[in-house]
Amino acid sequence: MRILVTGSAGHLGEALMRVLSGSGHHAIGFDVQASPYTDIVGSVGDSGLVAEAMDGVHAVLHTATLHKPHVGTHRRQDFVDTNITGTLTLLEESVRIGLSAFVFTSTTSAFGGALTPPPGAPAAWIDETVRGAPKNIYGVTKTAAEDLCELFHRRHGLPCLILRTSRFFPEEDDNRERRARWSDTNAKANEFLFRRVDLEDAAQAHLDALDRAARIGFARYIVSATTPFRRADLPGLRGDPGKIVAAHYPDFAEIYGRLGYRMFDEIDRVYDNAKARRELGWKPLYDFGAVLDQISRGAPIGSDLARAVGSKGYHDEVFEDGPYPVE
Repeated sequence: MRILVTGSAGHLGEALMRVLSGSGHHAIGFDVQASPYTDIVGSVGDSGLVAEAMDGVHAVLHTATLHKPHVGTHRRQDFVDTNITGTLTLLEESVRIGLSAFVFTSTTSAFGGALTPPPGAPAAWIDETVRGAPKNIYGVTKTAAEDLCELFHRRHGLPCLILRTSRFFPEEDDNRERRARWSDTNAKANEFLFRRVDLEDAAQAHLDALDRAARIGFARYIVSATTPFRRADLPGLRGDPGKIVAAHYPDFAEIYGRLGYRMFDEIDRVYDNAKARRELGWKPLYDFGAVLDQISRGAPIGSDLARAVGSKGYHDEVFEDGPYPVE
């Protein structure tokens, strides 16, 4: 199968190019930045270039985007041009050539305000039934692009699956307090409980979506590590998450104590990936249990693929406070 991967210079795009290259598919990398995994350099908003890139293509994995880290450095119009117009350009060409599958990489940021319950309320259980309330131009444009995908499926029958991915980047957290209080590895290990996914698992979810898009037609999925938590745990996660974690993992306290790690003071949301596992046949390998085993052995957390792709950064410049300026 000939597959176009947009955003091939980014974390997920490169991961997909690496995986596809060894799977018998012909992957074509498309990105605004040159890279070892980019075959066509240009904007997804350039209709002529998109038509050229999609010549003979059977499916698209659309990961190209302006991200949350760009909110403080780019114009809102830049987000509209890339995230909305770029997606529209790809969808129109997909319909013209009769594409068999279109997989759109979205984000859990689309849930926005729904992710933070008010003080005193239980942690939020986030599944695909939760209505989003985007908090910035990033979330707004990704949600609009999702709606375009749904429109093109409804009007033209284009098989479109949307994957709302949680965190998979290796860069430092943008929260100054969290960086000061938790080591980077400690913070990321904690996040595998409720809001992080390994890059290899995220890439596999896209391949599973590609395989099932024609059968499903249209759907949205949360792509995050499998949480051990249940709805009954939600009240306790706002007050003493370590106690809840210890109930699920009896060796948690000993391992964290030995390493000098600490659980977060509270966990405010839990991403539920059950629908993606059930409907896509997705089987993520890396959850908190797997990460706990890795850190207990002194091994780096996550997959070899994630380490091979490594850190990308989001800007050419270095900022004084954090990996990128927070709006």
